[in-house]
Amino acid sequence: MGERIKKLKKIRIHREGTSELLYSAIAIIVVCAILWYLLHALSPLTSHIVMPFVCGIFAFLWLCVLNFYRCPIRYFNGDTEKLVVAPADGKIVVIEEVDEDTYFHDKRLMISIFMSPLNVHANWFPVDGKVKHVEHFNGNYHKAWLPKASEENEHADILITTPDGQDVLVRQIAGAMARRIVTYAKKDEECYIDEHLGFIKLGSRVDVYLPLTARACVTMDQPTTGDQTVIAKLA
Repeated sequence: MGERIKKLKKIRIHREGTSELLYSAIAIIVVCAILWYLLHALSPLTSHIVMPFVCGIFAFLWLCVLNFYRCPIRYFNGDTEKLVVAPADGKIVVIEEVDEDTYFHDKRLMISIFMSPLNVHANWFPVDGKVKHVEHFNGNYHKAWLPKASEENEHADILITTPDGQDVLVRQIAGAMARRIVTYAKKDEECYIDEHLGFIKLGSRVDVYLPLTARACVTMDQPTTGDQTVIAKLA
């Protein structure tokens, strides 16, 4: 597609988590201050013994949330023509031919990536191209690695047409704990590898549907790094 346009969101903490991290930090400070005041009024010695443990627990929980919302700045090195890169961090849980009856009504090569709560949960566009369709579907919250999760869980579909006319479907899927899917993709906008496609909170999954002529470049249970790992090559 020629020289790619870089519209990177250069942030270390994802914007989806800034307000939650701020408000939770304020809440923790207020709670710790109240606890310290009450304990100190009852027994100064007790407050000096107990409060370090309480503050340590709160700090650990806050750092876990901070880790979840981390957003590394990544650039794909090299030519992106015909390449499909991983849209998410996680591990490969599905590589198989499936019947896709929502858009294509034929068989497609599906590659699925499962994200645990410890993974980065930002999602990237897997290919360069133009966004052809975006749609959100309400649904259930089955465990994300189950086959039925792809169609029955809450999910968002992003259909992309590559520069050479091949259609690629990306499906963001909510998991058993995930309760919010955020999609930045907009219909008729050009999209590029290195750009953020969206964000999914907590454990979840991303499916990529490719033409059968595509060649998978990953294996089952292989770890993936979003915007870095090449998962397939288009014909």
